[in-house]
Amino acid sequence: MLRRLALSAALLASLGQAALVRIEVKERSDVLGAKAFGAAGSYERIIGRAWFAVDPKLAANRIIMDIDKAPRNTDGQVEFSSDIYILKPKDVRAGNGSILFEVSNRGGKGMLGIFNRAGGSTDPRTERELGDGFLLEQGYTLVWLGWQFDVPDQPNLLHFYAPVAKGIKGLVRAEITVDSKETSHSVADRNHRPYPVLNPGDAALTLTVRDRVEGPRQNVPRTQWHIEEATRVVMNSGFEPGRIYELVYTAQDPPVAGAGMAAMRDTISFLKYGGAKDGAKNALLGDQNGDQNGDRNGDQNGGQNGYLKRAVAFGVSQSGRFLRTWLYDGFNQDERNRKVFDGVMAHVAGAGRGSFNVRFAQPSRDGHPFLNTLYPTDIFPFTDLDETDGGLTDGLLSHAMKPADWPKVFYSNSAYEYYGRDASLIHTSIDGKKDAPLPASTRVYFFAGGQHGPAAFPPPRNHTQNMSNPNPYTWSLRALLMAMNTWVKDGSEPPPSLYPKVAADQAVQLGAVQFPKIPGVSFPTRTTRAWHADYGPQFRKEGIVTQEPPKLGAPFPLLFPQVDRDGNDVAGIRLPEIQAPLATYTGWNLRAPDIGAPDELYSMQGSWIPFARTKADRLKAGDPRLSIEERYAGREEYLTKFEAAAKSLAGAGYLLASDVPKLVERGAAEWDYLHR
Repeated sequence: MLRRLALSAALLASLGQAALVRIEVKERSDVLGAKAFGAAGSYERIIGRAWFAVDPKLAANRIIMDIDKAPRNTDGQVEFSSDIYILKPKDVRAGNGSILFEVSNRGGKGMLGIFNRAGGSTDPRTERELGDGFLLEQGYTLVWLGWQFDVPDQPNLLHFYAPVAKGIKGLVRAEITVDSKETSHSVADRNHRPYPVLNPGDAALTLTVRDRVEGPRQNVPRTQWHIEEATRVVMNSGFEPGRIYELVYTAQDPPVAGAGMAAMRDTISFLKYGGAKDGAKNALLGDQNGDQNGDRNGDQNGGQNGYLKRAVAFGVSQSGRFLRTWLYDGFNQDERNRKVFDGVMAHVAGAGRGSFNVRFAQPSRDGHPFLNTLYPTDIFPFTDLDETDGGLTDGLLSHAMKPADWPKVFYSNSAYEYYGRDASLIHTSIDGKKDAPLPASTRVYFFAGGQHGPAAFPPPRNHTQNMSNPNPYTWSLRALLMAMNTWVKDGSEPPPSLYPKVAADQAVQLGAVQFPKIPGVSFPTRTTRAWHADYGPQFRKEGIVTQEPPKLGAPFPLLFPQVDRDGNDVAGIRLPEIQAPLATYTGWNLRAPDIGAPDELYSMQGSWIPFARTKADRLKAGDPRLSIEERYAGREEYLTKFEAAAKSLAGAGYLLASDVPKLVERGAAEWDYLHR
């Protein structure tokens, strides 16, 4: 306890006038009893709260929506704070010099599950929760920070404590879709904190219902519903599954949501470059006694001689969209015009951004099919470089940053993001007729036959028409992380982009996808669309929505991955499950009839459709796909082909050679499951 208090006092005194003004350390403890992780040695855990103060007049801060409306301290600065969680080598000099920052998804911690194959945890402490130790053995300093103001009040979630723009009123749209009948539902997304309805008894409030995203809205009579506790809609007869209910109302006192981006920016800047006084970073990142003997010039001279020289951001789904928004809004340079992240890995974000730096932001609303439709998520521009639509020219990287501040970027998507997240727009022209150019600093990776997050194996059927897709493509992310770190460290080129190309007839219109006619399987006729949407005249430049729901124009043209005779995607990173298949792996699945709207996509789910075991079974079922018996002489031949595919991917840099045996074990389990 005394050591922790002494460290916190040292930090309070040393951070000075930096945008990150202090860190209160609540816990500093050994990871797994000081177990050694390779050359990086033992790790420690630092849990605390980071406090910030920013000058709203600086150009780097004027990009924060409503920062000029927030309260100011006596120095004229806007204050806010975030929960912070760090896993680092006890001797940070033994690490690899790289920060791996995960943009927390709804307050959680997910990168240990992806990179370390760990069990899920919001406070990882056990062997199961830390997994195989991959990231720790590589020597990364792992950092999480609260950025989202509305995460639920649950233990160990990372919170952002935002400033509030008091007195401001504006429109909020609540969308409600249920899978089973409910009579009461929050106006917020999921279990997040809602914006209270300012006048719950207002007779002018209107609740509508429709069956399609673009379908006509019908008013629900006011006598059939009411607002309870200013935060819940109560429907007397219950909300019907598979229908889209919508309430537009006035709220007040929006949090300055975009300050969460500034918190992230200033934390990474501090860890790379130090605070106003040169001992600050070492006090946090040195040994448990607050080692002050590191190279202090690193803190003053841009980190070139400091302990942490590089920073890579990683975000999944919502967090990947956050990173795309971060790039577009221009947050990758700090208040002193220094580059923040050297690399960005936005995973399964598709072409989306999100409601992260706007007035009355709803950062959890994601725009997936039949969850949160028509929120400002899939909005122009979509490509890194400039594209032109309707006379407007813009680009994700070119919008607000000079090329010197562009990080190296990996966009990785599964097949699902093409059906449910408009992923083709990141690499095609705005008319969908040709491939769009990529910057030299960007790579695009497509995981063929994957769903938003791989299902467990054996796969479940969660109110879907087909079993969920267990394609374990996230093994490839370990190799891509290593490639990214090497790229930002010494300039070594990563593996080439792999994604469906228009020029190769691999990216096609939905009606041109040559999916086989498998008995009992329906190919989707409806997918998520990105629309030309009008949120009012103040939205694009000011981030203020005045038109709810938005007025819809034409949808943007979308393309989809072409498939082979088995229904498996022909382009992209094709894991052994696709190259030596036992099943068809798709990025789409449809809703089961029991939850309504059975012709709509089930959000974030793909399909796993096994082959028949024998030719006789195949012919009896009328399945056009060759049976397992017709493909492989037996288990040994199958595993030989499976292993060869894995080794080929490893040789090209899309898998780690050390992971090949683990994938072969998985392949054996898949064979055995289908032959049980």
